[in-house]
Amino acid sequence: MPELVFFSGTMDCGKSTLALQIEHNRSARGLQGRIFTRNDRAGEGKLSSRLGLVTDSVEAGEGFDFYAHLVGHLSAGGRADYVIADEAQFLEPEQVDQLARVVDDLELDVFAFGITTDFRTRLFPGSRRLIELADRVEVLQVEALCWCGARATHNARTIGGQMVVEGAQVVVGDVNQPETVVGYEVLCRRHHRRRLTAAAARAAALSPDVLPVDPDGSR
Repeated sequence: MPELVFFSGTMDCGKSTLALQIEHNRSARGLQGRIFTRNDRAGEGKLSSRLGLVTDSVEAGEGFDFYAHLVGHLSAGGRADYVIADEAQFLEPEQVDQLARVVDDLELDVFAFGITTDFRTRLFPGSRRLIELADRVEVLQVEALCWCGARATHNARTIGGQMVVEGAQVVVGDVNQPETVVGYEVLCRRHHRRRLTAAAARAAALSPDVLPVDPDGSR
């Protein structure tokens, strides 16, 4: 039976790489997929991985109708054996409903990939609707790591290396950006709660000891 599957995880855990791998494996078996994305780091109409892989896609912008697009594609003689939707956290809830209809009415597998929560640890609307509707939710097993070495579970937005907790929910950026621009960093829950980014941790390590040590060892 066709399924709506939501692959979720933090930034930098290999979601887009897995999407490209699924596309490669299925196309190698003679299947043809329709690939969609939104706000990819490589630009409009692209699905890209941080490993340097990239392929063309259909930009699913505001108001885009997945179901109508696929019906039109099939009616015109096109082929679609499955659907890949990357950056699915940016989709509108109505668009996720359309993906579910693609599975139920057109009987196509839909593989959606996205971040679950934003930099404030709040669910993205698209991700929330996918959790509500998906036949399966798969948490990616390739673990991104916090600067401390612990498993990263949260996405932090940074400006100048400092974590920020206010602003628009959607600001396109990437990890490992120059400190002068908006960037993102994955953190464990402890350091996300403490707003302690890698840059902030380095600064703290370079600061003088709060409790000075007496050189003669009497304290």
